[in-house]
Amino acid sequence: MFQPLNPLLHSELRLAVMSLLVSAEEAEFPYIKEQTGATAGNLSVQLDKLSEAGYISVEKTFKGKRPCTICRITPAGLKAFEEYIEALKSYLNIGK
Repeated sequence: MFQPLNPLLHSELRLAVMSLLVSAEEAEFPYIKEQTGATAGNLSVQLDKLSEAGYISVEKTFKGKRPCTICRITPAGLKAFEEYIEALKSYLNIGK
């Protein structure tokens, strides 16, 4: 039986962001932008969606006089990511 795929995480960019944050725990906006190849505008929109879902926290601070946006995965985000991976495995018959 297939488990449903979380539509919020099924987006390529949002999944890439979550994958980065699972391994890095936190990352600054420019790093995420560079690693995903996303435009600043598109990345910002997708980070907002993940934040609204409670999957990541977004902290806006300053480094000196420069704005700095730091993203962190939340426990709810980690759980959702793990469930997404398990659902993918059910489609691929991995670990059965």
